[in-house]
Amino acid sequence: MRKAYLSLLALAVLALGVVAAGGFPWPSQNFPKEVPNPPASYPPGELGEMVKLGEAIVMNTNTHPLTKDYVGNDLQCKSCHLQGGKGKNRYATFVGVATSYPAYSPREKAVVSLEDRILNCFMRSMNGTRLPVGSKASIAMAAYITWLSTGLPVDQNPNKPIGAYNTPWPDPAIVKLVKAGSVDADHGKQVYEAQCAACHGPDGQGVGAFPPVWGDRSYNAGAGMANVIKGASWVKYNMPLGNAHLSDQDAVDVMAYVNSHPRPSFKLTDHLAPAGQAGVYNSNVPQQIIEAPTWPPKKK
Repeated sequence: MRKAYLSLLALAVLALGVVAAGGFPWPSQNFPKEVPNPPASYPPGELGEMVKLGEAIVMNTNTHPLTKDYVGNDLQCKSCHLQGGKGKNRYATFVGVATSYPAYSPREKAVVSLEDRILNCFMRSMNGTRLPVGSKASIAMAAYITWLSTGLPVDQNPNKPIGAYNTPWPDPAIVKLVKAGSVDADHGKQVYEAQCAACHGPDGQGVGAFPPVWGDRSYNAGAGMANVIKGASWVKYNMPLGNAHLSDQDAVDVMAYVNSHPRPSFKLTDHLAPAGQAGVYNSNVPQQIIEAPTWPPKKK
């Protein structure tokens, strides 16, 4: 009886702690601390072929026959999800992502599926339109990302539509700098010229396979990268490519500089497919308009 009482007491204390913290802890402790390697082999049969198709689309989104008409810029999924999401980079990996869905999305104020999340990227990061829900390309990308979570525990995210290895999101140190007003876009220009221009061009229009970071062929104002806090969080752990070493301040400043340039504005309804051609847009937010450039913040 005493042991049972103590167990109940421990659970009660835990529950109080959870409530005080504002919710259940996420992700669970069942995930390995380090991002695991991707699966070594594809599934057999038709599923494996669909996974391979999804990988091909992720790597060639703006030129692949199944998706090119839905992309409005020169970006691909791999532009942000380095190595096609197979890598261990924080905020870039697809490993473990599928375990988190369905997840709550504050942006849509709705619980969204993995397929929803993928299609919403076409509207924002790709500056295009949503693919039809249930289309071959849509299912293939979801199959590929799900395959990369093979063997990991299901742990749905009640807070944000991101994977367990992409937390905390955004980076707390970046949030602190921006909220404190410690942002210098002029210094960001210096960082860009020294660390970014070789790949993305002095005019931000990209060099070779490296994508543009502003202008008509880059992500629009509704994309996560257009938000300085989110963009700097990603840059901190992923850029320069293969040698990420920017300080928190450099990451914040360079994204303020990048986002101070023109790019497409975002009007949500302009990026939805015609009624009856794309299934349901799963959102409780019927309209959103974000004007570019997104830095400095516009006065309310």
